Amino acid sequence: MGTTDQSPQPLGLQAPAPMPTAALADGSATGIPTAALADGSATGIPTAALAAGSAAGIPTAALSAPVAGGALAAVAIGPPDAPPLLAVHGITANAFAWLPVAAALDGRARLIAPDLRGRAGSASLPPPYGTASYVADLLALLDHLGLARPVAVGHSLGAYVIARLAAEHPDRVRAAVLVDGGLTLPDAERIDDPQAFIEGFLGPALARLRLRFEHLDAYLDWWRNHPAFTGQDVAEPFLRAYVERDATGEPPELHSSVRERAVRADAEEMGTLGIWAQRLSVPARLLCAQFGLLGEPAPMQPLQLAQAWARQAPGRNARLVAGTNHYTITLGARGAAAVAEELARTLAAA
Repeated sequence: MGTTDQSPQPLGLQAPAPMPTAALADGSATGIPTAALADGSATGIPTAALAAGSAAGIPTAALSAPVAGGALAAVAIGPPDAPPLLAVHGITANAFAWLPVAAALDGRARLIAPDLRGRAGSASLPPPYGTASYVADLLALLDHLGLARPVAVGHSLGAYVIARLAAEHPDRVRAAVLVDGGLTLPDAERIDDPQAFIEGFLGPALARLRLRFEHLDAYLDWWRNHPAFTGQDVAEPFLRAYVERDATGEPPELHSSVRERAVRADAEEMGTLGIWAQRLSVPARLLCAQFGLLGEPAPMQPLQLAQAWARQAPGRNARLVAGTNHYTITLGARGAAAVAEELARTLAAA
């Protein structure tokens, strides 16, 4: 396994035609300063880095920011005149994990959602992986877009990344919303073999990175039959967009774009990832799913653990999102609605 990867672009990333500047709202309404523009575009995001389109009926704009080793891919999801909000996905996910939340926000925010290094549109970015690299990439993205201090939300690994970003750079994050992540996993501090732990903990999510699919519908079927998705309230258009963004290669060798070595590098931090949420000084909220990664009764972030964290400092709170598991807290209708309402409240208070 080499240090660089030259792979086909994920299927969901074909760039549509650029949006005419006249169709874009004034940057002052987005919270991105128009003074940061060198080319006169009206969004506050450099026009050369933006291509307009839609995913599952939601307005999107493709973004790209220079980072160490190449360009970080990101997507702006939602109307261009809404306040921007940084949104970071989980360990084997991609930016389109936030589509249901964007839909539930119904225009109240525009999510700036990167593909983390080693995933989807950022799959070809080289190592090092891990939260320090992801934080550096996010800072580069914020600087590139002229975003001084947005509210930030992260799910799963993304919650740990956001917690580290906000703990190390409180001047760059107004408030943090952690979604089923951020605190040390139960028993994680006693892990002797992080790689064996991640195999058991992620289960099908890690195994799928080695699978090959004859066509996109076969990959979609894999997700539909995942224990966390069966019988759940995940809308087909959102699931399809999410899977299309992840898929790469050509039939009959379609596969996930997520680099397994990135996931395994992240696993090495499992025992210490929770320190950043403990060090947060900005306002912070933690939403906990009721069930785990496979829909099992043991959640990734037990509510009692989250409530104990919230009591340790002012400006924190934690609550349960009943009826959700680790995936459906963002991808399902019930979970996405709860996350969207928390984000709306956070934006209003920040």
